[in-house]
Amino acid sequence: MKFNVRVYGLVINDKNELLVTDEYCQNRYMTKFPGGGLEFGEGLIDGLKREFIEECNEHVEIIEHFYTTDFFVESMFRGGGQLISIYYRCKFVNEPKFKALDSPHEGIPEINDSVGFRWIPLEEITTEHVTYPIDRKVIEMLKNPLS
Repeated sequence: MKFNVRVYGLVINDKNELLVTDEYCQNRYMTKFPGGGLEFGEGLIDGLKREFIEECNEHVEIIEHFYTTDFFVESMFRGGGQLISIYYRCKFVNEPKFKALDSPHEGIPEINDSVGFRWIPLEEITTEHVTYPIDRKVIEMLKNPLS
């Protein structure tokens, strides 16, 4: 049995906007939360901090655990297996320096691992804004915290 463990950050800014990444990877565009797969020997927090540095050259502070996958999803990455995703609420240590996109995939070339960032108002975000089923569940949980 093979497992693929991934860790993601949920960043909400002072305008109540949620950060998403627009990426081109594996020959297609996708929208997801910042983060990615753990490397062997890495803890969840260290992996998430590394992913933010790699993806947007920014440091984050972890606030709290938000959600761990509680249903089966088969991984599309690293040869399949069962996907386990862990989400943390976090915030930038400093004001981010990246230029946020205005629209999905704006100016992102069709080159693997191309990435851009976009802020979506929390009251406007829907499950249709993101590509993957676990991210969609997280959106539902953010929008309806008591469900």
